[in-house]
Amino acid sequence: MTRPSVRIAPSILSADFARLSDEVSRVEKGGADLLHIDVMDGHFVPNLTVGPPIVEALRKVTKLPLDVHLMMTNPDAFIPEFANAGADYLTVHVETCPHLHRTIQSIKERDVKAGVTLNPATPLSAIEGIIRDVDLLLVMSVNPGFGGQHFIASTLDKISRARQMIDRTRSRAALEVDGGVKVENAAQITRAGADILVSGSAIFSSADYGATIKAMRQAAQAARKGIRSAGAAAGHR
Repeated sequence: MTRPSVRIAPSILSADFARLSDEVSRVEKGGADLLHIDVMDGHFVPNLTVGPPIVEALRKVTKLPLDVHLMMTNPDAFIPEFANAGADYLTVHVETCPHLHRTIQSIKERDVKAGVTLNPATPLSAIEGIIRDVDLLLVMSVNPGFGGQHFIASTLDKISRARQMIDRTRSRAALEVDGGVKVENAAQITRAGADILVSGSAIFSSADYGATIKAMRQAAQAARKGIRSAGAAAGHR
């Protein structure tokens, strides 16, 4: 099955919140495919960020799908609020959801795409039982809590194995990677199997958001094309 083009999701965690509407407009005009919104509760991760009012405000100023990542100890209590605020995706951490199937069902009942996230040290086996029920699998390539961290190289193998799991189970889940993603490693992450690249500081600290998004997409698409070419060559042997 041919996978769609690699998508770029700027993370507003690294945006200038004093002019957030302008920042969102710049990445939207620059070619972003989704807008990634990290919700941190100061308990599951050592930081506090945004809540449903910010999601609702963003919904009014952009047509981009809102990819809301709930880094929270008790995401179930807030699913209705974020769904009502306009989230297109709600992604929860397997580490905080003892009844994961119920949580995923709660998201879907609100006509929102459901995702599940794994921290770097959490094994893929933790989501084998849910992979065919979700729309998104997010592999964290840094320990969540702060932007601007360096990509953990050992997660490349995990991304590759996640890709194999998705393909083997014929899951419809898109494979998203978040943490230390930049132009220089976009091809490597894509070759490992990523469908969506979340990037914060690499985009928002650049002088030209559109040029950075374009360069990241070109690197990723070239890698994806190389994978297809290699597969076609192997099929003709």
